[in-house]
This record gives sequence, C-alpha cells and structure tokens, in this order.
Amino acid sequence: MKVEDIMTKDPVFLHDTDFMTHARQIIRDHNKRTLPVVDSKKRVIGMLSEKEALNIYSTKSNVTVEGFTAVSPEVYPDMDILHAAKIMVDADVGRVPVIRSGQDKTLAGILSTVDIFRNLDLDRSPGKKIEDVMTRNVKSCSPEDSIAKVWLNMKETGFSGFPVVKDGQLVGMVTRRNIIRAGYARIEREDEHGTKSTMSPPVEKVMSSPAYTLSSQTTLKDAIKAFIKLDVGRLSVVSDGTLIGIVDRNDIIKAFI
Repeated sequence: MKVEDIMTKDPVFLHDTDFMTHARQIIRDHNKRTLPVVDSKKRVIGMLSEKEALNIYSTKSNVTVEGFTAVSPEVYPDMDILHAAKIMVDADVGRVPVIRSGQDKTLAGILSTVDIFRNLDLDRSPGKKIEDVMTRNVKSCSPEDSIAKVWLNMKETGFSGFPVVKDGQLVGMVTRRNIIRAGYARIEREDEHGTKSTMSPPVEKVMSSPAYTLSSQTTLKDAIKAFIKLDVGRLSVVSDGTLIGIVDRNDIIKAFI
C-alpha cells in the first residue's frame, strides 16, 4: 500500500507569512498538533507544532510562522507506507507533509501515525505486550502544580504531555493541547485571560480527567485499536490505579515495523 492511498489529500496548512497568533488559533480550532507550512507557491518549507505555538508571548504579536518552522522529513505519495512509517519513527514525528517528489516540494497531503494504524494488518502484529515497549521512568506532575511550571518542564524535557498523579494514583493527563485550548499558551509572560505567570492556575484546571489508560498486559493489537478510537498521542499504563509506565504512538509503530 502506498502513502497516496491513505494520506489526507486536502490538509489544513499555514503560510510562512501568517502571524504566529493566527497559527495558534488554527491549531486550536482544527484540533491539530502540527501543521504544514508552505510558501507562496504552496511548496512545503516545514512543520509548525504546538510546542512552537506555545512560545507566543502576546495576543498582538507580529511574529510570523516562518521563524518557528521546523524541517520535516521527506515523504512522497508513491512511497510504501511502512517505509514512510520508518522515516517518521526515525524522525520521532507523528505527522509529516507529503510532497509530490524530491524535485517538486508542492504539498500533496498529510500522513499521520493514525493513518498508518488504520491500515496495518493487525492480525500480523508482533506478539508483544505494552510492558515490552512502554517507558517505565515516567515524568509526571501534580494537579496542584502551576501551568507555568508544567510548561517550563515541557520546554526543558521536550515532552508534549505529563500524567497527573495525586497520592500515588493517576488522576489525569495534561498536554500542550490542553494548555492551548484553555488559552494559557503564553503563561511565561501573560495569557489570554491576563494572568501573569506568578498567578498561573493549577494543572487541575486544564487537565483531561480521568486519564485514558492501558494495562501492561495489553497486546499491541489492542493498543493500536485504543489509540485509533481515542485519538490521543500517548496512553498511561497503570496497575491498580498506580502509574507504572507510558506509551506513545511511535513506540507502537516502532515495535510493529
């Protein structure tokens, strides 16, 4: 199966001249973690992620998308989907723009990990369980932690989400998407509500609760079904309510291929 058979052919995209404040709004309105960025001739110059959107400091900012765009790996419509999946795993990305060819950088579509999940032959899934592929040393936060503190931790670690733990029990998940939706995308200085970082509200105000979870004994096949159904980037792994690990889409794809 080829990339062109499963990609989204009319994706939402940004122009390199768009303001970052506009980009943040598009990411929030369309519920996208990343968006392709094109020039005036619709040639792909890279991708913009939620992480870059969170660097916006003012609702009146005149900073454009171009300076925040990250280079993305090249994927073509005639490429085999498992080859494309390996490229995505190696680059540690969940979505890539599909360009027409190595010479023609025109945007042809978007390929995501979810697209690949939906078209895998799940009956050929490796005989592994979540405990074989999950990350065990999990970075978490407390519901009482300030959003400003969690955002700084996201910047320092590169993680896009943290499980929220209280009294040893998993109570929720906080992600960049939660922060953007709630309007606290610039809490290092001032957010949409006029809240200074020193007045930043607690994580429990924006976290998703209850958190979606898996058992360590869940098979890869069932985990893929869960990711497709829930449309999330990561799932917490628990035992009797206690957080013991975390697994993301790329962990699953890597194990599959």
